[in-house]
Amino acid sequence: MAIQSVNPTNNQIEAEFEPHSSAYVESALERTEQAFKSWSAESFAYRGKLFIQLASQLRSQKEDLARLMTLEMGKTINEGIAEIEKCAWVCEYYAENAERFLRDEPLTTDSGKAFISYEPIGCVLAVMPWNFPFWQVFRYAAPTLMAGNTGILKHASNVPQCALAIEQLFIEAGFPVGVFQNLLIESSRVEALIDDGRIVAVTLTGSELAGAKVAEAAGRNIKSSLLELGGSDPFIVLADADIDKTCRIAAKARMINCGQSCIAAKRFIVVERVYEEFIHKFTAFMKTYIPADPLQKSTNCGPMASLSLAEELQRQVSESVKAGAHIELGGKMAGNQGAFFEPTILTGVKEGMPAFEEEMFGPVASVIKAKDTDHAVAIANNSRFGLGGSVWTADPKIGLEVARKVQTGAMFVNQMVASDPRLPFGGIKKSGYGRELSHLGIREFVNQKTIVLP
Repeated sequence: MAIQSVNPTNNQIEAEFEPHSSAYVESALERTEQAFKSWSAESFAYRGKLFIQLASQLRSQKEDLARLMTLEMGKTINEGIAEIEKCAWVCEYYAENAERFLRDEPLTTDSGKAFISYEPIGCVLAVMPWNFPFWQVFRYAAPTLMAGNTGILKHASNVPQCALAIEQLFIEAGFPVGVFQNLLIESSRVEALIDDGRIVAVTLTGSELAGAKVAEAAGRNIKSSLLELGGSDPFIVLADADIDKTCRIAAKARMINCGQSCIAAKRFIVVERVYEEFIHKFTAFMKTYIPADPLQKSTNCGPMASLSLAEELQRQVSESVKAGAHIELGGKMAGNQGAFFEPTILTGVKEGMPAFEEEMFGPVASVIKAKDTDHAVAIANNSRFGLGGSVWTADPKIGLEVARKVQTGAMFVNQMVASDPRLPFGGIKKSGYGRELSHLGIREFVNQKTIVLP
């Protein structure tokens, strides 16, 4: 079956591709095995020079690459340009810092000399999602390849043109053959790749189901894996918060990428003393997001990535309303064509509802009333997810106390959750394990070898 690129703005097919054959996959595995032998022996300076060239290529093509994202998964053109800039940043960050991050680390012993040597391990398979089709790939590729590993990408099937464009960028930047390759294959063929001895580790960003399957295959083969899965990030508003500022950022935190972000704020947990004021002002800010043509630079809200995703979000909203939630704003798909969904606010959200229990991967905000700060923390932790979260308060000391208590991989005080090359990124519970970015990210897929000398 052909792999299709479908424009979610109008549901028209943009392009079709035949999946790579078994013979092509085999040749790609042979190339990556050969490339690792020389690439792993190259200097950090050489690898870094190529990544600096790659960053330059990204910036010179950012308008075209952003347009490609818009046509394949509906990202607004402005958000697409910002995503490409961020990809260039992560390339430069690891080009400049990889050698320092992987420098021999001395250890103190009773006698002799000992240290940790950080060494590349081979080809790392990346199974990547559609919501940030360039950023997700580059935040994996930059640290993984700078460490001396090679990479094979299996991208989401609805963004094949983005996947091919990424591979072409590496070629144009001068990377040796086999160091980074893209495979256009169905998800059903990923397990066989993990089984192959030439793949030494796997990283996945995606759904719980996909993560469980990848982890099972990696575990069976005793291979390292990293999972970044779903999130239902709490946005905790305490009684002393600056409500005007908080509501403005709350709307932005919910609506980034049309709500299709693992670290988007999803559960707005508001202390009852400011609950009514929050609802009123939050609604006003959410109304400023108007679904429109994502290719227009004036647009701040495009379609969801596919019609099926919009229909699934509609199911979650409808079931939550049947269970007692109230639609404060929006609540349904918008327009006569495309995958547009109205910016939506649900109030009266309680345990058992999809809006409370599930990840709402689209422009729907679930607002939950809390009695006080302790109750807000308890609600935040009452989730199988634990990716990110934020707390809003006039008291930095209280903010820090709450941040320590909430069970997530990251907490931000009076700031919306965001990924940054300098900050470790990852979750706990059903949100996955392992860390990307920062010095921790580049050490995920290396052999942390202990060496002891007399």
